[in-house]
Amino acid sequence: MPEMPEVETVRRTLRPLVVGKTIDHVDIWYDKVITGDPETFKRELKGKTFTAVDRYAKFLLFRLGDLTVVSHLRMEGKYHLTTWDAPVDKHEHLQFAFTDGSSLRYADVRKFGRLQLVETGTEFQVTGLKNLGVEANSPEFSLDYFEKGLKKRSMNIKSLLMSQTLVAGLGNIYVDEVLWQSRINPLTPANELTKDQVKQLHSAINETIEEATKYGGTTVHSFLNAEGESGHYQEKLKVYGKEGQPCPRCGEDFVKIKISGRGTTYCLHCQKRV
Repeated sequence: MPEMPEVETVRRTLRPLVVGKTIDHVDIWYDKVITGDPETFKRELKGKTFTAVDRYAKFLLFRLGDLTVVSHLRMEGKYHLTTWDAPVDKHEHLQFAFTDGSSLRYADVRKFGRLQLVETGTEFQVTGLKNLGVEANSPEFSLDYFEKGLKKRSMNIKSLLMSQTLVAGLGNIYVDEVLWQSRINPLTPANELTKDQVKQLHSAINETIEEATKYGGTTVHSFLNAEGESGHYQEKLKVYGKEGQPCPRCGEDFVKIKISGRGTTYCLHCQKRV
C-alpha cells in the first residue's frame, strides 16, 4: 500500500498535470470505485475545474471549488494522464475527461481503491479520515504530543503505529524501518518506551518520511507516480523485506514474525525488549 511519501509523490506529480483543467465529463467503468452514487458523482463534477491537489496522510484531496474528491489508493491505485479516446485498459476504472481532450484515469489492479465526492470542508468526516491522528513530519507531530499519546496506550508499538490513530501516514515499510533505526522491539508496549526511545523514534519517523519523500517514495511491488516513474527509496531500506539477511549494524540475521497480521522484520540483537 502506498504510504505517505508515495502519496505525496503522487500529489506532487499530479498537480501540474490537472490543476486548471475543467471536467467535460466523467466516465466510470467500475461503479464500486465510487463511495456513494456514481451518477451523482458524474453529474456534480461536470464543468468543475481542478483548483488544487492536497493530501492528508495517505489520502489525496482533489479540490474543485466547493467540492472535494477524496481518493484513497489502497494497495495498487494509480493515476495517469492520457486522452479521452485512448483505449481503455481492463484495470482502468474511471476517467476525468477534460475540455482540452486530455483525461486523468484511475487504474487499480486490485480494485480496492475508492473515490468519494464531498463538500469542501467536510472531508474530515469521511470514514478513514475522521479517526486519523496528526501527520508524521508535521508541526502538530511534536515530541510532547507523541510522548503524551504513547503514555495513554498499552498496545505494542508496531500495531499502534500501523493503526494511524496517534500518528498518520506510516505503513508496514516505514514502521519496520523507524523501529530498527530506534533499536526498539516491535512488540514493546507503547507506554513502556523510555524517554530516550520516544525521542529517537520521533526523530526517526520525521527523518525517514522526509528522506523517503525526497527519493520519490519506495517501489517494492508496483508503485509508480503520476508520470509513470518508480520511487528510489527502496535502495535505502535497511530492514524491510530483508528476512534472513544480516543486520547492517550488528551482523545478526533479520527475523520475520507476524504482528496483528502484518509481516514484521527486525533484529533480535539490536531490537531486544528492554
